Amino acid sequence: MPVLETTDKITPRSALRHRPIKDDGALKEPNPGVANPTTPLVKCASRLRQPDTSDEVTEWKRADESDTQGGDTSTSKSVGRASPTTKVPPKTRLTAKKGMRKHQLLQIHPLLYLGLGMLAMLALLAAFIVVTNWVATTLDDIHYGRPRTFQIDAFVGHNESAGMPSHFIALNLHGRIEIIELPGGDASHARVYLGPQLYGTDADLVPVTLSFLDVNGDHQPDMIIHFQGTQVVFINDQGSFRPLRPGERAPVEQFLQQHGQ
Repeated sequence: MPVLETTDKITPRSALRHRPIKDDGALKEPNPGVANPTTPLVKCASRLRQPDTSDEVTEWKRADESDTQGGDTSTSKSVGRASPTTKVPPKTRLTAKKGMRKHQLLQIHPLLYLGLGMLAMLALLAAFIVVTNWVATTLDDIHYGRPRTFQIDAFVGHNESAGMPSHFIALNLHGRIEIIELPGGDASHARVYLGPQLYGTDADLVPVTLSFLDVNGDHQPDMIIHFQGTQVVFINDQGSFRPLRPGERAPVEQFLQQHGQ
């Protein structure tokens, strides 16, 4: 006789899970539409949304990279991008301009400084020459006046019986050298000897001096005219002075060289 089992241990049908009618292989395949089964597809309203700081982190990293690579200039550029409305103080602008000018000066080629130094040296040399010439001309004006005049007394054996030396005046009159002799100091017997003609710039400002030395061995002092490092000899002959003859020039020049004249 069949026995009816008790229904106390039978689970109600509503408590059983629904099992789809598929094989085990289909159940093991993941759902392609769900990346993470633990993350709900729809966020709960009770959770607070976190602010999106990905852009800020990116800008921060970019600023750090610019600091390590480009220095202050790149940092200022990144800051300028982040805050385009930031105003730069006037002092900062002046400092930046001074820095740019200094950087440009440092980029000048060294040969430019060398050229400027050479030009300065030439200018100083020209100024030195001008000043030297002016000083020399001024000293000559003080000693010889204008026209250039030189005077000297010497015993040359011309009308000097009274014991008075002859007086000589050397003139540079408009570039022409003239020698005036007063034999024994007597102006009534004055003689004039014409020397060489000078040419060139400021020829009339060349000083002329005289000296007396026996250059031909006749025991009579001869007259030597000095100007611009040049010497012209007049021979003392028969109570006056005359220019050198062609045959006398060589021995006279040799004598002057030996005596350092």
